[in-house]
Amino acid sequence: MQGIVTGASRGLGLALVRALADRGWRVAVDARDGVALERAVGGLEGVVALSGDVADPEHRRRLVAAAGDRLDLLVNNASVLGPSPLPSLGNYGLDELRRVYEVNVFAPLALLQLALPRFREGARVLNVTSDAAVEPYEGWGGYGSSKAALAQVTAVFGAENPHLRAYAVDPGDMRTQMQQEAFPGEDISDRPLPEASVPGFLALIEGDHPSGRYRVRDLVGAPA
Repeated sequence: MQGIVTGASRGLGLALVRALADRGWRVAVDARDGVALERAVGGLEGVVALSGDVADPEHRRRLVAAAGDRLDLLVNNASVLGPSPLPSLGNYGLDELRRVYEVNVFAPLALLQLALPRFREGARVLNVTSDAAVEPYEGWGGYGSSKAALAQVTAVFGAENPHLRAYAVDPGDMRTQMQQEAFPGEDISDRPLPEASVPGFLALIEGDHPSGRYRVRDLVGAPA
């Protein structure tokens, strides 16, 4: 089984890649920090690491090429939060918002387009979204709206490609660097570790769920 997982140097991406490697997958992974990426996945069997930014078209082409001619999985996990502390929409710099959309919406779609000819029948696409895509949390207008757009991209992609399974997956709150950036100075030790969300992702990768939007906690009862 062959696939791609973006944003794999830490957090949910790394936890998922470790689980896939344990199951014998061959996975091409990326992250912007090449040193951190190699440190994180260097010892994992079957994992090919490429440093780079998913917003870079050439990096995306190299990543898809490294994954192989036939793909069973694409996990669009890489994303950016935007400014920290989180600004209100009335004060959101539009250049910063464009960067959020470039990474969180356009890059995943571009990877889907590149990967589409390589997908096997029944291949899985998992796009990581958020409850901020559906709930109007103050300060989350930039990130949340980008994840709402990604969820709709996922839904339409699934409708247009019924031979595939396309999932928008909300992992819930996690104890990650991004979560800390969203709440600077706050104690986030009460959030579950990213590993707690991995069983929900595996349920979609290995199961027979129809395309759609899923919350991890509804799949396996993991904390969220």
